[in-house]
Amino acid sequence: QSEVLFGVGSGELNETGKADMLKVANALLQIGSEIPDDIAWVLRVDGHTDNVPLSGTGRYADNWELSQARALSVVKYFISQGIPADRLVAAGFGEFQPLDAEDSDEARAKNRRIELKLTER
Repeated sequence: QSEVLFGVGSGELNETGKADMLKVANALLQIGSEIPDDIAWVLRVDGHTDNVPLSGTGRYADNWELSQARALSVVKYFISQGIPADRLVAAGFGEFQPLDAEDSDEARAKNRRIELKLTER
């Protein structure tokens, strides 16, 4: 869930988020070293938000920008931990790929997330 990684309306990883993503980065470095060189793999970092509109007066104009900023923040952190940039992709989905379509605080919390997908390029 993104509230563990980011402050409300923020696209910058917080200290708890960095600690959590460091564990993922270390695991990815280990996994990456075991994948044969002829497999063109990437880790896609998907940013998602809830459906509450942003005011448009802050740093991010809308949920598209916020979701992209969050994904990019994770990608840049992974790069700083030694994961090659050509193995990373940042994608922002805004509120348009919800896990839960209900109109509740619980549903919105589920929808605010970062997903990591190891896939082929």
